[in-house]
Amino acid sequence: MKTFEELKSQWDNQPELETPKEGAKSIIKKVNSIKNKQQITNIILGFTALILIVFFFYISAYNNILVTSALFLMVGSLLARMVIEYISVKRLKQIKVTIVSSEFKKSLANYYKKRVRTHYIFTPIIVIFYIVGFIILMPFFEDALSKGFYTYIQVSGIAVLLFFIFFIRKQILKELHALKELNK
Repeated sequence: MKTFEELKSQWDNQPELETPKEGAKSIIKKVNSIKNKQQITNIILGFTALILIVFFFYISAYNNILVTSALFLMVGSLLARMVIEYISVKRLKQIKVTIVSSEFKKSLANYYKKRVRTHYIFTPIIVIFYIVGFIILMPFFEDALSKGFYTYIQVSGIAVLLFFIFFIRKQILKELHALKELNK
């Protein structure tokens, strides 16, 4: 068994951990970065929803229940995502960075779990609803548009969808990485 002197010697020889001088500023900067990205996401989603709503009235979609349903799926999925992001930003703002570090870490861990659920459960469901709405609209595009423009919509729709899926995935991974760092 070790003597008291040996234990005291080991304790005294431990490397001293220094608190980072910019620690709190770094945390605040990362939290604000996440808030800003969520707000930018909402602006992009809102703009897309607005375009779809204008399109709805432009083509008089209210005359066809299937077109109305398809556009409702697309706009509804965008609005659902906007509401989720709004609630998330609100929750993040409620976390006080000035509280005791253990409480802050606990609050951040809670927030992180909810964001993981949002990204891995709700986001795929929302994207699927959006895609279903787009697929429902395709026959109407084919009937109403020239062959060339219809092909353009098919190709660009798939390209834009793949780009957005890649972009969303990249943003989700960045956010989860930032949240993991904050949660350490």
